[in-house]
Amino acid sequence: MLNFILPFLILILVVVFIHEYGHYYFAKKYGVKVTDFSIGFGKEIFGWNDSSGTRWKICWIPLGGYVKFFGDRNVFSQADQEELIKKYDEKERQKLFVLKPLYQRAMIVAAGPIANFLLAILIFFMINVFVGKDFTPPMISEVTKESPAYVAGLEKNDVILSIDKNEVKSILDVSKFITMSTSEFIDFKVSRYDKEILIKVKPQTLDGEDNLGNKIKKRTVGIKIIPYQNTINHQKLGPAKAIYYSVSEVYYVTTSTLKYLGSIIAGKGDSSQLGGPIRIAKISGQVAEFGILPFLSMMAYISISLGLINLFPIPLLDGGHLMFYGFEKVLGKPLSQKTQEGFFRIGMFLLLSLMFFATMNDLRDLGLF
Repeated sequence: MLNFILPFLILILVVVFIHEYGHYYFAKKYGVKVTDFSIGFGKEIFGWNDSSGTRWKICWIPLGGYVKFFGDRNVFSQADQEELIKKYDEKERQKLFVLKPLYQRAMIVAAGPIANFLLAILIFFMINVFVGKDFTPPMISEVTKESPAYVAGLEKNDVILSIDKNEVKSILDVSKFITMSTSEFIDFKVSRYDKEILIKVKPQTLDGEDNLGNKIKKRTVGIKIIPYQNTINHQKLGPAKAIYYSVSEVYYVTTSTLKYLGSIIAGKGDSSQLGGPIRIAKISGQVAEFGILPFLSMMAYISISLGLINLFPIPLLDGGHLMFYGFEKVLGKPLSQKTQEGFFRIGMFLLLSLMFFATMNDLRDLGLF
């Protein structure tokens, strides 16, 4: 159990700290006073006050964190600014979040998710520079008879060039692009006898296991892959290429996640793969056993997920705050407090529903439900 809990706590501590520090950094930059910087929720385990009066603390429930601003009940657009102006003197007003210009409030809120994306880019960059990236072209060594690939016309010795218009730069990309595809048909572009051929394959979804032994539903087409000309091409990258491929990976994961969530909403995707804290804890422990490199890669992917989810236009999340600021920009004034409270209740319902659904999937994954 400790093998799962410790890696999970390290992962959450780093990813949440980076997210909240994004908010904190821009709040300080724009002169907003921060009263609390918390990793976790609930009762404080330990903490300290810095010279500016911010309480830095670790709390018992390690499922997130928050930055609390001076004088705020929340960070939504406030409709009662006149009341706040009367409550504080001129010096204190300058430290209030809600009295800052709209662009500053938006930047402070957006900085959390942005920091998560930057963390992922940094991790991928370090891996690309110090460990390297695989550039081995993939070639089909076998096509299973009567499989989707066989029926569609893929053949032995075809060199895979792209999958769903994503250029295949590495033998490792093949499984990733097939798994992440949400289309009914997967487009394979292959090189056969120096000619480029486009083949549409309708994948099967089968019960299987991932590389860690966890039960999953896998999209398969029925091919086996080997390195082209039996040559492995693994390169350490210079800074410019490392940045390019790091940003590309973050972009791909972000867009693929959005497509996957869209397919679930449309009723076409496999919602059983959505997981919550229990599954993350389990997988982080499993991945940590393989070493620091896979663990850092997982941290990057979790950081992307946290940044992306927080941009969804749901009250309680950063994206919900940004949505309110959008209304404020268009209307020229904040939404009424009553309207914001209505959105708040809807957001609470959506988040609790999502948490319940993810937790049920986690319990099924553990065989407890």
